Amino acid sequence: FHFGEYAMYLYETHLHTAPVSACARASVRESLEFYKQMGYAGVFITNHFLDGNVNISHKLPWEERLKFYFTDYEAGVELGKEIGISVFFGIETSYNGADFLVYGLDPQWYLDHQEIKDMEKPQQLSYFMEHGALVIHAHPFRERDYLTSVLLFPRFVHGVEIDNAVNKDFENQVALQYANNYDLIHFAGSDNHVAGNIRRLAGVQFEAPVLSETDFVQKVLNGQASVFQINNSQK
Repeated sequence: FHFGEYAMYLYETHLHTAPVSACARASVRESLEFYKQMGYAGVFITNHFLDGNVNISHKLPWEERLKFYFTDYEAGVELGKEIGISVFFGIETSYNGADFLVYGLDPQWYLDHQEIKDMEKPQQLSYFMEHGALVIHAHPFRERDYLTSVLLFPRFVHGVEIDNAVNKDFENQVALQYANNYDLIHFAGSDNHVAGNIRRLAGVQFEAPVLSETDFVQKVLNGQASVFQINNSQK
């Protein structure tokens, strides 16, 4: 993509795929082919984690659930190599309606750290950060019929989704004000569950390509990311 004089590398930071996310309506292939067509450099697959709307029984052992959880990401990496789009790993962890995007910890880290499932959410978020993760509060002011409250954790996140593509404008505007009041990083994502059947997209862009999840975290923390939004011309 070209914005003014500069070519920018666009990344989807908030993407759900089927079958791992129970609420997703599009497969890994449908999603990646859509983003490739839209000119993106890469995507982060951030399915609902084991504490959220994941499509596997919570009664199964930790390792078995995780191995299922990784399947969409692993399929995405292989397909990404085939069609020419970078695929990165992230999670969306949940607590009483509040959702947090976590980047920079690889699948093996989660296999090795089963203790996170017994932590209170502030302790868990701090633990992620201590181990080098970037933590973003997703759509903090979202209102839906299944949500009864707004929970904020300004001391336990690096940043805030100030633009969530499927949120209402006023929900994003309040998120922006919140981020500014607490000096939190501005972040954006589409929260895409439907591949090309989404009207608007949001994400982060860079002047240089992202090389890895760790590189992404460093770039964001160093202030090299900027948010963008584009309309899906197919809708």
